[in-house]
Amino acid sequence: MTQPTPFYVPIHKEVEIFEHAAKNKLPILLKGPTGTGKSRFVEFMAHTLKRKLITISCHEETSSTDLIGRFIIKGAETLWLDGPLTTAAKQGSIIYLDEVAEARPDELWRFIHLLITGANCLSTSLEKHSKPMMILCLLLPLTRVTNAGIKN
Repeated sequence: MTQPTPFYVPIHKEVEIFEHAAKNKLPILLKGPTGTGKSRFVEFMAHTLKRKLITISCHEETSSTDLIGRFIIKGAETLWLDGPLTTAAKQGSIIYLDEVAEARPDELWRFIHLLITGANCLSTSLEKHSKPMMILCLLLPLTRVTNAGIKN
């Protein structure tokens, strides 16, 4: 059964900007007060672009390992378990980090590094997959972010 289109009314050119970013495989930063429709907009765009949406609700315990994945021991074997960022890259999904400003400052810098370098590495190394594209959206509540991008 097909999901109904999430209700969203564009205000300016945000739809065109998001589509341009998706076409060019660029990350997106959405910043604004709580309750202004950032999450709804991402849901709408995922539906519009026919991409799966993977949501991570960040908190002070969220780590970059949680996003990328980790090795686990199962019996006598060591197995790799993909994190949501790796899964999104393989599936061509949209991943967004909700409330990323809630993460610890040291992890926040790792997230930024992943966005700048890791996303491109993941996308190019997964060319064998049918949709090796992902869009990274960081959703920041305006009240928690300073000009430097870290919560007060």
